[in-house]
Amino acid sequence: MANPRGFLEVTTRQDRPKRPVPVRIMDYREVQVRPNEAVIRQQTSRCMDCGVPFCHAGCPLGNLIPEWNDLVWRGRTREAVERMHATNNFPEFTGRVCPAPCESSCVLGINQPAVTIKQAEYSIGEAGFAENLIEPILPARMLDKTVAVVGSGPAGLAAAQQLTQAGFTVAVFERDAKIGGLLRYGIPDFKLEKSVVERRLAVMEEEGTRFRPGINIGTDITWDELRRRYDAVIVATGATAPRLLDIPGAELSGIYPAMDYLKDTNRFVSGESSSLSIDVTGKNVIVLGGGDTGSDCIGTAVRQGAASITTLAIGEQPPLERSDSEPWPMFPKVFEVSSSHEEGGELRYLASTVEFVGENGVLTGLKVAKTQYLPNGRRVPEPGTEHVIPADIVFLALGFTGQDSRTLEEQIGACYDKRSNVARDENYMTNVPGVFSCGDAGRGQSLVVWAIAEGRATAAAVERYLTGSTFLPEPVSPHDRGFTLL
Repeated sequence: MANPRGFLEVTTRQDRPKRPVPVRIMDYREVQVRPNEAVIRQQTSRCMDCGVPFCHAGCPLGNLIPEWNDLVWRGRTREAVERMHATNNFPEFTGRVCPAPCESSCVLGINQPAVTIKQAEYSIGEAGFAENLIEPILPARMLDKTVAVVGSGPAGLAAAQQLTQAGFTVAVFERDAKIGGLLRYGIPDFKLEKSVVERRLAVMEEEGTRFRPGINIGTDITWDELRRRYDAVIVATGATAPRLLDIPGAELSGIYPAMDYLKDTNRFVSGESSSLSIDVTGKNVIVLGGGDTGSDCIGTAVRQGAASITTLAIGEQPPLERSDSEPWPMFPKVFEVSSSHEEGGELRYLASTVEFVGENGVLTGLKVAKTQYLPNGRRVPEPGTEHVIPADIVFLALGFTGQDSRTLEEQIGACYDKRSNVARDENYMTNVPGVFSCGDAGRGQSLVVWAIAEGRATAAAVERYLTGSTFLPEPVSPHDRGFTLL
């Protein structure tokens, strides 16, 4: 284990440092920087190697956290990289964008700040690439089976890598111009620079995964044609239909789904497009929704020079500490200040949106009221508290409602559940034999770490379907899969 007295000797938690706000808002480079190796080793020494490591259960991937904490502390980087990749295909992604439910389950967190697990995960991924320890894993033998993965987000990439390394011929189809899905187009560079995605894709290409960007399955190639060409198909298209707000004035120009804005900016920053379609420079911006997507909009708008940025959340401000209804080791809903909130803007809670206000078809403001909680728990605008906030642009960061296309149902008869997700059984298979569903496409909007876990588990299910057995790990237990029985 790590230093047996580490948690007694090092009682201060030290997270990854951030670049100063005045500096970082001048560009789109990552906000956080790599900490000193001595700090990382000191922080991992706090891991107690608990008899029952609840951090395993807190992580959907079942990461072997105490093991690689110990290896990092001992300076055994190669072994740490190997132990990390035994459960997680992409620690360089999760170490940047995962909210770290494992840390909420850390036993040390009961009476001290939790171990900096996410920081260790990040450092292992970075050390692996910096020291050329992350090498292509070539299959021992090739199988005569082919798999098509539709969607190149974290779920699709994880499934593809697992199956490629197992000897299957795998092709990943992506409707956008470049591979990466959410990782490339949905997450700003200041959280995840795209060079990080590119270097992982390069490893996967060396392993043998074939990438097919710019192909929209259902339009360019029908789902039925894809089924006939491949022995199995994995649907990993995400949950991309935005949740809209059906209130008066919703037809005004200047109202955008948040992901449209983030995609537009990511394309511009990468040079894929030469100009911004949604430019907030000098505009009054309102973001509806207080989650990660809304936070990403704030950071992006700050960098583009918005005149003002206001975030409205319909509910109450979360507590600063765990509530009694979310005891350890549950993942608690607590108030956190994101890096984007540090950079500017105003955050208002208990704000119910009543109406979009405009002139000549153009948005000019947002009528809001104080949120009132009814005895039955419903949240409604409180009469007499209405007022208008000036707004040139509103971003809807209210989550997603499932698939944005029904071509899967129309062309091969695949079923959807009541939440518009692609329905699947306990083996991730849809009602169409040989067609599987994983990640947000099957479970609904969730975390990157859940997407990777489902991609890995689906790969094992596909191998079992095509060969009768599997040696691939299955990190997600059946009761946690969020599947819909057909």
